[in-house]
Amino acid sequence: MRFLHTSDWHLGHRFHGRQRYEEQGRLLDWLTGLIEAEAIDVLLVAGDIFDTTAPGGRAQSLYYRFLHGLAASSCRHVVIIGGNHDSPALLEAPRELLRRLDIHVVGQAGDDPDKEVLILRDGRGRPEMVVCAVPFLRDRDIRLATAGETLEDKVRRQREAIGAHYQTICGRGETIRQSHGPDLPLVAMGHLFVAGGRTVEGDGVRELSVGGLDRIDGATFPASIDYLALGHLHLGQTVAGDPARRYCGAPLPMSFAEAGRRKEVLLGRCQGRRITVEAVTVPAFQPLASLRGDLNHLLRGIEVLRADNSSAWVELHYEGEAVIADLRERLMAAVDGSNLNVLRIRNSRVYDYVLRQAHATECLDDLSVDDVFERCLEHNRIEPDQRRMLREALAEITGSLTDRDDGTEQDP
Repeated sequence: MRFLHTSDWHLGHRFHGRQRYEEQGRLLDWLTGLIEAEAIDVLLVAGDIFDTTAPGGRAQSLYYRFLHGLAASSCRHVVIIGGNHDSPALLEAPRELLRRLDIHVVGQAGDDPDKEVLILRDGRGRPEMVVCAVPFLRDRDIRLATAGETLEDKVRRQREAIGAHYQTICGRGETIRQSHGPDLPLVAMGHLFVAGGRTVEGDGVRELSVGGLDRIDGATFPASIDYLALGHLHLGQTVAGDPARRYCGAPLPMSFAEAGRRKEVLLGRCQGRRITVEAVTVPAFQPLASLRGDLNHLLRGIEVLRADNSSAWVELHYEGEAVIADLRERLMAAVDGSNLNVLRIRNSRVYDYVLRQAHATECLDDLSVDDVFERCLEHNRIEPDQRRMLREALAEITGSLTDRDDGTEQDP
C-alpha cells in the first residue's frame, strides 16, 4: 500500500502582494497526476489547507476541484486535518458528504476519541491502515484554564494536555489495530511545532503562542506509531532524526529565503508495519530569485536572469557601502522590458542609517512596550499580514498584566 504525505498548502496565500492562484492550481494538478502515476492509495494532508480562516471563493474552489478529481482516481482514501490557519467549522461543514467519497476530514478535536481514529479499508473491505488524525490542538479543545495560573503553569499544563490527547487517541488506535490484526500499520497525523524543528526567515510559520507553548517534545508521541505525518513547519525534516516521523514541509516556497530550496512531498510504502519513505521533489511552478550585494553585483545578477529569459519573482537586497539616492530607479530600469517581476527592494544602507539616527539619543526608559514591540517587528522584518495577529496577541498579554477594575494587580 502506498500513501502520500503533504501539508501547508496555504491556498489563498499572497506572496508580497501577488496572488498565487495559478501557481496553487498547478500544484494541485501536479499532485493529482502524481497520485495517478504512483498509484497512491491514501492521501494524508496534515493541516493548513488554507492561509486564513476565511478563505476566498477562489481558494475554496481550488480545494473542492482537487477533491472532486481525486474521487475518480486510484486514491481510495483522503485524510485531512485542520491546521492553525484553518477554520474547523469551514473544513467540517461538508464532512458527511465528503465521507461518502472516502474523504475524511477532522477539523477540530472533540470529546469523542473515535472522531479522530479511522480504519481505512481496501477495495474488498479489509482493514489496511489505522489513522489517528489529530488536528491542531487549540488550548480550549483539550483543557480548562485555571484561575490565577502563571505562564509557566500554562506551558506545562498545555504540553501535558497535548501529550495526554495523543496517548488517548493513539491508545484507541492501538486497540483497534489489535482487534483487526497486529500487522496493520498505525499512522498518526498532527499539526504542531516539535522542539528542535527548523524554520527559515520569513517563511510564515507563526508562533502559536507565547512562552514556547507550541514547542512539543518529540517524546510526546507514543512508540506504537509506525509513521508520524506532521504539518506546520514549512521545511521538510525528520523529528529527532527518525525517518518515520516527518514534516513534509510546504510544497510552495513561502518567502524569498526559500528561493532555490527543494520543496517536496513524501511517498510512503507499507509492507505490514514496515514503512519506507521517499521524498518527491515538487516542481518550481513560479521561480523565485533573491539577489544580495552591491549595485554592480545586483545588476550582474539581473543580467544573468534576463539572459535566461527568466520570469522569476525577484528580491533585491542592496548591501553596498555607498548611499545611492536613485537606487530603486536604477534597479527597475535594469529589469525593464524583461519577464522579471521585482517584488521587493531592500536598501540596508539607508535602513541602517535611518535606524541609527532615529535611536541615537534614545534609551529603553524612553520607549513604551508598544514602541519596543514595533521596533522588534521592523528589525525582524515581519510580514505585514502577520503584524496584526502579533499586535492582537501583545494586547491580550499586556491587558492580562494591567490593573483590574477593582484596582488590584493580577499575578503575571
